[in-house]
Amino acid sequence: MPLLNQKRKALLVLEDGSVFEGSAFAGNGETMGEVVFNTGMTGYQEVITDPSYKGQIVTMTYPLVGNYGINDEDMESAGIHLEGFIVKEYQSNPSNWRMKRSLKLFLENYGKIGIEGIDTRALTRRLRLSGSMKGILSTQSNDVPSLLAQAQAYPGLVGRDLVREVTCLKPYLWEKGAPHAGLPSRKPVKKLRVVVLDCGVKYNILRLLENNGCEVLVLPASSSGKDILALKPDGVLLSNGPGDPAALPYIVDTARTVIGQVPVFGICLGHQIIGQAIGGKTCKLKFGHHGINQPVKNVDTGRVEITSQNHGFVVVPESVDKKAKKTCHNLNDNTSEGMRMPQAFSVQYHPEAAPGPHDTEYLFLQFVKIMKKEKGKTK
Repeated sequence: MPLLNQKRKALLVLEDGSVFEGSAFAGNGETMGEVVFNTGMTGYQEVITDPSYKGQIVTMTYPLVGNYGINDEDMESAGIHLEGFIVKEYQSNPSNWRMKRSLKLFLENYGKIGIEGIDTRALTRRLRLSGSMKGILSTQSNDVPSLLAQAQAYPGLVGRDLVREVTCLKPYLWEKGAPHAGLPSRKPVKKLRVVVLDCGVKYNILRLLENNGCEVLVLPASSSGKDILALKPDGVLLSNGPGDPAALPYIVDTARTVIGQVPVFGICLGHQIIGQAIGGKTCKLKFGHHGINQPVKNVDTGRVEITSQNHGFVVVPESVDKKAKKTCHNLNDNTSEGMRMPQAFSVQYHPEAAPGPHDTEYLFLQFVKIMKKEKGKTK
């Protein structure tokens, strides 16, 4: 009879043949995805509930995870979207005054696998040197050749529309910090109406819009520009989301329709959508930016702002040189981090953070000021 505390063996096999052995602390079975690493020292709940991680297996570089459990306040969506979760050491006895359940139970409630005991430093180094790779997590097979073949056959993220898998199914109103089914029949007199195109939106984007005095209407990503403009918004926000931005021509068409009609703010995937809408191109990064300590230089002010980021694709800066003004760039690799034009502005990072620093939260107030200015012109 096996010991009650005996750990279940788990394997991670990468597409290059690398094998990492650990043990499962949550879930059972097999799962595949693009393996990436996140450098955040806290905020694992926000990470695993971020819809942008759909299609990915996330490795946390911070060695101890799970120590404060899971609460009800730090959700960034209604569930878990990543494919698997890797940590160095799982804390099985969490303690925090806000805690409602353990990380283990939370992952298992959504049928997700969590593994520990892997040398996450070695794994992170391999991903930095070779780039993000397709991989498979398994708690039920030791057949490495078979697992390797499955990992190599996995389609990856390039060319895939994952937005359809995370967007809301029906429009809703975000009010008092929560979603409410249906849309209001009348436009408010004293509030600015913002329509958010949900490509995988994080809740903190909606919270900050509401906190800045906006009425927030959230629409499925399949909504057309005509659908959006019919609601008579004062502004449109194109949200973050997962997958390859080049696989989203229908959202690019929507962006083309609304840009120039009302102020538009793009975040992360929304930035990439706007880049394509004005004729630019996107490309995939070697291992992406996933963490809460990415330095970005603001071209206008000269300030260096520390940002929260989660993306594997970027706008090719040369492709939008004559169509938009560059507003900021990443100091680690000089990639595009923001642009501005008369009708729209966007950033590659996450100004809503969650988790992360609040250096760039002012962008939501900036969006509000732009909408008020444009609304004043129409009176």
